[in-house]
Amino acid sequence: MCSSTFALTAISVASAGLQYQAGKAQQKATYAAQKRQNSIARENAIRRYATEQLKIRQTLKKSARADYIATLKSRKIRSEFLTEAGSAGLAISGSTEALMRDYYRTEGNYRNALNNNMNINISQFERNLEAIQFGQKAQMTYETPPNPHLLFATQALNVANTYWSLESQKEMKGLMTNAEKRRQKRLARRYEGYT
Repeated sequence: MCSSTFALTAISVASAGLQYQAGKAQQKATYAAQKRQNSIARENAIRRYATEQLKIRQTLKKSARADYIATLKSRKIRSEFLTEAGSAGLAISGSTEALMRDYYRTEGNYRNALNNNMNINISQFERNLEAIQFGQKAQMTYETPPNPHLLFATQALNVANTYWSLESQKEMKGLMTNAEKRRQKRLARRYEGYT
């Protein structure tokens, strides 16, 4: 009966060894997949950041161009108006001043609208960057590095559990367990010394 316990324990040890190797390989594969997922999330966020930055630069450039064109146009019109008024020998009257104020007001409203639109675009850009950061965090996973020590301990406990389960079954059947056999051998050696 001792050989069956030994054989079953040996099979349990071999099985635990195979399970340990498979578990270790699985842990390594899972860790590599987690690292790859995080790398993809980072690369995706970097690409999206670059796209958003390009969009805001293009919007800033477009707004600056519109402001520049408006400035050139207003200077040209004011210059033409003042030149015509000066060449005609006209003094700037109240209605002419009102016309110029109206023109300056319209120009100021246009520039204010450009500025407001730019501020809205910048706010949206900042929200987009926050969304990208949140998206990256959502795509990332917690990395769990392989833990072969815990895996080995688990397999060792499984082997011990198998051994003690076999010993318990022997005891329930009324058979002598390995611990009882060792105890009897020790007692027998002690008594041999007295005879």
